[in-house]
Amino acid sequence: MENLIVWSVALLGTAGLAMALEGGGLRTSELERLATGFQFTEGPVWHPDGYLIFSDIPADTIYSLKDGERDVFRHPSGNSNGLAFDREGRLVACEHGNRRVSATQKDGTAVPIATHYQGKRLNSPNDVVVKSDGSVYFTDPPYGVRPEDRELGFQGVYRIGPDGGAMLLVDDFVKPNGLAFSPDEKVLYVDDTEEGWIRAFDVGEDGLLTEGRVFARLEGAGHGRPDGMKVDAEGNVYCTGPGGVWVISPAGEAMEVIETPEAAANVAFGGADGRTLYITAQASIYSVQVRHPGAVVSRRSGQGLRE
Repeated sequence: MENLIVWSVALLGTAGLAMALEGGGLRTSELERLATGFQFTEGPVWHPDGYLIFSDIPADTIYSLKDGERDVFRHPSGNSNGLAFDREGRLVACEHGNRRVSATQKDGTAVPIATHYQGKRLNSPNDVVVKSDGSVYFTDPPYGVRPEDRELGFQGVYRIGPDGGAMLLVDDFVKPNGLAFSPDEKVLYVDDTEEGWIRAFDVGEDGLLTEGRVFARLEGAGHGRPDGMKVDAEGNVYCTGPGGVWVISPAGEAMEVIETPEAAANVAFGGADGRTLYITAQASIYSVQVRHPGAVVSRRSGQGLRE
């Protein structure tokens, strides 16, 4: 495949925080553990009201984290994984246990917005991103479903248009997982956990994906695989991988690795200025300050929501 770039975490991680603080990286603080004692954290997203929420998949719970205090945001959660807010401010959740994508209404009711494709149940929707036109893109690997219960013979990437209904965009992934748009929404990045790489697709005006290519491969020692990802306002991709969170330039060049003591699963931008990177990693929640804010990819009432 063309444009394949391979980087080693062993080389990227040795410079450490000192280089970052001296201007050679995108971190501007040390990594801080904000909370721990969970089962398996995932799906972080910054709430429009100014705090973090995230999934604990085995606990069947979505938690909130406000000023260092955790609270139950929703239980049960359908074993939710990836979370996002749409342009109406509704929480969109990929629910492993219910094998669906849901949107929470103003009254707190979670209603399904995708459950089947061509009459067959989805595998177990994993991660989700919302485009500024309101369309929802999600991945559907089989992590949350027993092999004998599967109805689809592939692992796809889907789009739910403003009019509803899941449209299959790509079906040649092994284990599609995290996904994120470039700041101008002309490129969609999707990683494949099994293959260990990130692919990039051009996004047409109709929302369809073309020109799929390998953007970067994440290889190296250390715990973790390509999983959740986000993009900052400069177009840099933050993707979990071996050793922590990899930062990759729009050209596909690895810039640094933000090392984490536990295997990182997903990331989100938040904070008052959008420059706090929150990291879900196994039993814990971490944060680190970065130079650039997260890309604004959806809007509600004229107020940008950080990806």
